[in-house]
Amino acid sequence: MKSAVIVFPGSNCDADAYHVLKNVVGFECHYVFHKEQFRPNEFDFIVLPGGFSYGDYLRAGAIARFSPVMKSVIQAAKSGVLVLGICNGFQILTEAGLLEGALMKNRDLKFHCRDVYLRVEDNQTPFTLMYKPNEVVKMSIAHGEGNYFINNLDQIESRVVFRYCDENGVVNEDSNPNGSLENIAGIINKEKNVLGLMPHPERCSEKILGSVDGKKIFESAAAYLERRKSHAFI
Repeated sequence: MKSAVIVFPGSNCDADAYHVLKNVVGFECHYVFHKEQFRPNEFDFIVLPGGFSYGDYLRAGAIARFSPVMKSVIQAAKSGVLVLGICNGFQILTEAGLLEGALMKNRDLKFHCRDVYLRVEDNQTPFTLMYKPNEVVKMSIAHGEGNYFINNLDQIESRVVFRYCDENGVVNEDSNPNGSLENIAGIINKEKNVLGLMPHPERCSEKILGSVDGKKIFESAAAYLERRKSHAFI
């Protein structure tokens, strides 16, 4: 299975994502730079990594959305390729219109870098097959603009994949690190092939890092693609 990590000026989690995809999970992996383009079916799995693309000028992800490579990402997403946006990648996906809503500045206007707990709201997506229903996992965040908002919550309520919670799985205000509407940490598109989340699964995919909770996202994608290849869809 062939994967790609998109690299923008200012990306800083691209090597981490590449390492997990290639060396931990076993994907064939390639870097694709912001000025490059590719065929819609060239990759099975595309990752937009975290960082500060184009310095987060204007808004996080606003300039990256116009990079030449995004034309290829959008075409690939529309053709059914799996696309994962992590942190800044999530912000880029909303700016590009592949996911609804927007990521605003954190409610306290501070940058947050720490571990948080998440509850898996939907384990029937291509990215969450390896999780149990309502499983509580721990991942790290590192963002200043992770405050998810959408005018019409009903539009995406059924497509919330992760919510911020406490260690017992309770979703409350105290467990919300950035002010996100309804503690939303990650959502998926209607077609279930584009996922965006603010926490960093690539930073918790090996025991040496203290957690393997994030590894299941990449393993789920691999399992889904194997099933799809053999025509055994979820």
